Amino acid sequence: MNPLSAGLAGFGLSFGLIVAIGPQNVFVLRQGLQRAHVFAVCLTCAVLDILLILAGVLGVGTALENAQWLEKPLTLGAAAFIGGYGVLRFRSAFYPTALDLTESTLEPLGPTLLTTLGFTLLNPHVYLDTLLLIGTASTRFVDESLVAFTLGASLASLLFFFALGYGAARMSTLLSSAKAWQRIDITIGLTMLTIAGVVAQPYL
Repeated sequence: MNPLSAGLAGFGLSFGLIVAIGPQNVFVLRQGLQRAHVFAVCLTCAVLDILLILAGVLGVGTALENAQWLEKPLTLGAAAFIGGYGVLRFRSAFYPTALDLTESTLEPLGPTLLTTLGFTLLNPHVYLDTLLLIGTASTRFVDESLVAFTLGASLASLLFFFALGYGAARMSTLLSSAKAWQRIDITIGLTMLTIAGVVAQPYL
């Protein structure tokens, strides 16, 4: 396969996997709506995703297939983290406030990035998508085609997160009322609790 076709294959596969609704995407969406540290959050998600894609291409996923004992604690830990964030969103919905973009009202960058790391690295599906699925698909390619496939998959991740974060930021002025944020937080809370239940269900 020529490099252009390989790059398009990598882009299409990565984009198709990442576009599905998940806790990380919901978190990025909310940060975008708040216009809170959008660049840092999008960049962190994209960089971590690209590093995991590279690890998958280099064969780390195959090695981890033998570490089955990690699967249950990682999955239950992820479910607890996602569910806890959902509960926090319900708590915010009980005390809704209008969107205020002054620096004093925003959560500091450090805790925001820690939450971003949690949603990325505690999500078991991110390892399935990057290390296993993309990693396995990459074995069809060699040399320049492998490089193109990897670049295409990485570019899809970079474009998606920045489009999601900044696309949401452009909508923030339309959703600035307290009532709108109450609905947003309830929706996010329900989504997070549903995802947490689906993630944990095989081990309950």
